[in-house]
Amino acid sequence: MPTTAASATSEETIHWLALRLIPGLGPRHAVPLIQQFGTPQAIFRASRSELLAAGLRGSVAQSIASGCTFDDALDQQHLLDKAGADLIPFSDARYPERLREIFEPPLLLFARGRAGLLHRPSIGVVGTRRPSTYGMAATQRLGFDLAAAGLVVISGMARGIDTAAHRAAIEAGGDTIAVFGSGLDHIYPAENRRLAEQIAERGLLISEYPMSTPAHPHNFPSRNRIISGLGFGVLIVEGAQYSGSAITARLAMEQGRDVFAVPGNITSKMSWAPNLLIKQGAKLVQAAEDILADMPPDIRRTIGPPTGAELTGSEEDGSRPTATLENQFGPNAKSAKEILSALQPDAGTHIDALIENVPNCSSSELIAVLFEMELLGLVRQLPGRNFVRVW
Repeated sequence: MPTTAASATSEETIHWLALRLIPGLGPRHAVPLIQQFGTPQAIFRASRSELLAAGLRGSVAQSIASGCTFDDALDQQHLLDKAGADLIPFSDARYPERLREIFEPPLLLFARGRAGLLHRPSIGVVGTRRPSTYGMAATQRLGFDLAAAGLVVISGMARGIDTAAHRAAIEAGGDTIAVFGSGLDHIYPAENRRLAEQIAERGLLISEYPMSTPAHPHNFPSRNRIISGLGFGVLIVEGAQYSGSAITARLAMEQGRDVFAVPGNITSKMSWAPNLLIKQGAKLVQAAEDILADMPPDIRRTIGPPTGAELTGSEEDGSRPTATLENQFGPNAKSAKEILSALQPDAGTHIDALIENVPNCSSSELIAVLFEMELLGLVRQLPGRNFVRVW
């Protein structure tokens, strides 16, 4: 039976860590051991013959019987305390029930932040590390609207789509969970350190890997089963044929989760995964409502409608309503409207082309209005002095 969060003592934590650190003992065998013996302490008290009878290899049984990992477990406890992180064992009440259902659930979750988010309605959002402008725009809009509606956005902290999904949830004032493919004190990629701190303060960082574990490439496919397993479904934005996004979608289907996909340009290799998934039966997503309408009724009752459309208040051409622009820009409202009309959400427009396309606005005025629009979140600057309209 699950234990309460408060019932885990320091001694129990050390035993859990020692069990996790046994060489060659993965979740496939560790979780059944817990289910059979009840506690890590009981496993370490078991004889070698009892461990062999439970299906362990001789070397693994010997490692458990020798207690060779307790010194390392003490080091892990120190690193956990130093990072302000916590341990959520498989038998803990804080451990999410959805994750218990998957094949090879993690024995432990190393967590930093609001562990209660593990029990909230959530959805995974994943995609390529090298997204197109269109992919980024779609992720930012959908991530914002899903978080604003009350769903926890789960992703993997990777560059590109993952990072955009986390940031969109934060910008919406919503909640997000980042699932690491490394130890919690090993931020990867390094440029996401600030983002990781923001998520730790407002959301949740989790990992199945012990502290100080580097970001080995083989960790990430394994990490993906947690992203797909935590939520009721997973949204694929962009990804190549054999990408991590495709792996996550396959895991989601094996776990009985819903799979959603944003259709992409058929000439782009990054559209292969979502377009193929749609052909195979994944739900095509153009707006957050496509996901919200497909949620199980018990989850749908706990969240509200997306508020993104209300916040952005777009016209048919994608620009802000004239009244809103007049309130924000006063005499420059006409220039702002023309600039928005000249920009696209899925392709960058160089500033020289903007100056050409907005002839009634001087270059100095255009740059000033662009700067103000960027501060207001109406436009975004890309490398090379290219601009896109925020969708």
